[in-house]
Amino acid sequence: MKHAQLMDTEEIRAVVATVEHAQQNELTEEFVALFRHDAIWTTGHGRRLFGRDEIAAFTRKVLPGAMKDLSVTFEVEHVLFLRPDVAAVKVVQRYHSPDGDPVGNPGSPMWVMTREDGRWLLTACQNTEVLPTY
Repeated sequence: MKHAQLMDTEEIRAVVATVEHAQQNELTEEFVALFRHDAIWTTGHGRRLFGRDEIAAFTRKVLPGAMKDLSVTFEVEHVLFLRPDVAAVKVVQRYHSPDGDPVGNPGSPMWVMTREDGRWLLTACQNTEVLPTY
């Protein structure tokens, strides 16, 4: 991997870590600031949100209190650079009880991120719950 891509990958990992921090601590504004103004966000249950304002309104309703008995972790699984300023980021999302036990099904988000004015932003994101296979 080229040096520039290594640096960008670390910056992308930092954005994902900020998503984790914002959700664990229910910091709505920190979370919303990670999105491009015209971003698309699809929640794990299929709700489609268009633009930072709509994402912010939804997040202000659902995030406060959401982590009362949970914590969430996000792990970057793979980064695919589509162009030097566009990356498809595959993430593993897991919820945990206060004791650290897994809760519910994991998530498998795909976040397309773009470099805007020198920083990576969430641009087109799809969260998907991973259902058990039988």
